[in-house]
Amino acid sequence: MDLANKNTVVTGAANGIGKAVAEAFHSQGARVVLADRDQKLLDEVVAQLNAKRPNSAFAVACDLSTEHANADLVAKSKQFLGFIDLFYANAGVAMGTDLTTTEEVWDTSFAINVHAHRWAVKYLIDDWLAAGHGYFVSTASAAGLLTAIGSAPYSLTKHAALAFAEWLSITYGNRGLRVSCLCPQGVNTNMLRRSDEATAADNGNVVRASGVVLEPQQVAEIVVATLREETFLILPHPEVAQFVAKKATEHQRWLAGMRKLQLRTLGV
Repeated sequence: MDLANKNTVVTGAANGIGKAVAEAFHSQGARVVLADRDQKLLDEVVAQLNAKRPNSAFAVACDLSTEHANADLVAKSKQFLGFIDLFYANAGVAMGTDLTTTEEVWDTSFAINVHAHRWAVKYLIDDWLAAGHGYFVSTASAAGLLTAIGSAPYSLTKHAALAFAEWLSITYGNRGLRVSCLCPQGVNTNMLRRSDEATAADNGNVVRASGVVLEPQQVAEIVVATLREETFLILPHPEVAQFVAKKATEHQRWLAGMRKLQLRTLGV
């Protein structure tokens, strides 16, 4: 997709990957609705974008953990933009650990990381199918292709986000819908820095130990390039593809390797 003159929506856009992607889309000539819970940060980013090109960026402050909020975001985005060419479901949370994690945390993780994607498409799909074109992008994680050590809710929901994106592509790809899914490893975001703090007393952050940590702007550049080619998987860390291949062909060995990695993070 050529983003010039396209109408786009990016969630989780006040900082991190979402902010960098929204800025990258805007630099390519797109109009952008930026959605996030943080009204102040959101307004600052939108003001900066509109200073470069007036009436090209809009803010919608919202908590996307409910169907109503997602429906409202789509409705407001249509008011600002008209037809939505591309919707990027980037908002996500990293919460919980194991089977002792509270039901509230499990529910919130599924609501933001999975159901928000489903709810957004629910209110966009009729327009896209009627027009014969549209683009849905989501942020999952390398954890969606592999597994997140230390967090069952994150791992399960990121697998589900990837599965939903695959299902969309299979189901509607012949009717004009394009789908891409971002699956990075380490990115220098607030989520990673909070993980640093949580693991400071242990043997270190497993994400940092797994490979290079990219800046959000680097990831955004790769997202734009991949969308231009309309490729499904967006892999800023090429080694993830190698890990996935090993998982598929040597599953037992891959599981054993992940167990060893987990023990190292525990200092065992």
